[in-house]
Amino acid sequence: MFLAWLAEHATEPGTDTLRRVHGLVPLTGHSAHTTAWQLAEQLQVAARTPGELLAAVAQDQRRTVIVLPDLHASTEPAAIEELACELAGFAHVRVIAETRQPSATLLAQAPAVMDLTDPQWTDPDRHTAWAATAQTAENTVEPAPERPDQANPVDLDDPASVCAADPLHVTAAYEATDNPHGGLRAAWLRSGASLTRPQTPATRACVLRAALGDAADPRLQDSLAALAQEAGWNVRWNRVRGDINPPWPGPVHAMSAGAARQNNTLAVLDHQGVVRLLLTDSGHPQGRLAHPVTEASALTVTQDASTILLGPDGRLSLHDSPTATQSSGIAGLMDQGTSTWERILREAPPGARITALASDGDQLATGGLDGTVRVLAWNSPGVTHHSTLLHDAAVTALAMLSTPAGPDLVYSGGQDGRVRLWATDQEPLQSAVAERGCAVVALAAAPAEDKVALAIGWADGLVEYTVTGPDSGTSRRSFQPGPPVRALSLLPGGDLMIGTDESLIRLEPC
Repeated sequence: MFLAWLAEHATEPGTDTLRRVHGLVPLTGHSAHTTAWQLAEQLQVAARTPGELLAAVAQDQRRTVIVLPDLHASTEPAAIEELACELAGFAHVRVIAETRQPSATLLAQAPAVMDLTDPQWTDPDRHTAWAATAQTAENTVEPAPERPDQANPVDLDDPASVCAADPLHVTAAYEATDNPHGGLRAAWLRSGASLTRPQTPATRACVLRAALGDAADPRLQDSLAALAQEAGWNVRWNRVRGDINPPWPGPVHAMSAGAARQNNTLAVLDHQGVVRLLLTDSGHPQGRLAHPVTEASALTVTQDASTILLGPDGRLSLHDSPTATQSSGIAGLMDQGTSTWERILREAPPGARITALASDGDQLATGGLDGTVRVLAWNSPGVTHHSTLLHDAAVTALAMLSTPAGPDLVYSGGQDGRVRLWATDQEPLQSAVAERGCAVVALAAAPAEDKVALAIGWADGLVEYTVTGPDSGTSRRSFQPGPPVRALSLLPGGDLMIGTDESLIRLEPC
């Protein structure tokens, strides 16, 4: 009751910063994983495990208050106590936990303890009256009605049953067994941070379908696709960790479909700096760049299928595509001169700490730590420069789009949680295209007939997809795969590619 009162009054609009509660998870029925998932959603970060939650909270130094009622009623009190103690160890975090019996783990942290049975917190007369009422109620109370999932236990082999059931109950059941249940268990636990959010069974089925591995019972794909018909997305194909045919390409740190308009390929950068080329219609491998760039953080594929990589020192490097045909004879000799992209890269500010990049046509956009976006455009016989300050913090993502009847557009996402739009021949729009309380981690833009499609990946794992037309307004939909989103690409026709540390997914809006 005390924590309910505290949470109610500390989450109201206008609550003083020093009294605000930022995360609240009533722990009845929760495991350590589901607790981490709930806190990650409320704190607007992406985390699949308690360890990832701790890493995310450590990076965000803002004052954070977390309230955890009913610790004694959780399914894993010891594991949640450990998580709570780790969180409380950060100087900027305060944790308020409620338990009937403080453990040695909790007491070892030397917490401030408020024992509500202590006479100093209790009015003797009111407590006596309450105790008598409680005793009478205990003697006459009828058995509590069973919860729906208790009366009708979930069938962990049946996608329809799993998608309609209480997600906490499903998670606990899958965590308590090693039975793969046809592949549903692995898919659920891989994407559980998304599945435990309030949503329809159709949306939950779509997320599960996107997390299903190729070792799963093949009948599950059709079953989940049928259940997901009202979700707004169709999973065209997916690759998850452990897949063999075609192979999972590894963790996706960045990707670019710039060359897809010419040869149906997607360039994917992994955690070791290796760039692989995949067919966009199936995910089958088509080769890789000859040399990895260790600790590379971003890439863009140019119109001529060259790849530009952003290295750990903030410098850019140009790489030929392994699938490009090499000219011979006189044409080969003529091609040995300085290319357009070499000229453009020479104009990049020396020593600048670049944090994001994108390209379109003969133009390259770069973003910096100071929030500035620069565009270098080839305009024979030289390179033209444009720059403007778009963010109050580092630029974290960029997308470029050439429009047939209008100016070239640059979309910019920042650590400040804003997406800005800039046409290089005009002043940037003053209002943000989108804004949330967490950083932008990925952007993609592409033409869709007479419209513009824009995909935004946020640090809490949400992907927002909008299509805007001059006469039809804006349509919106979203998808949250579960693992943190690392990269996005939009393909011709509007299909969306999502890359995470665990998966690569192609979604068709429908």
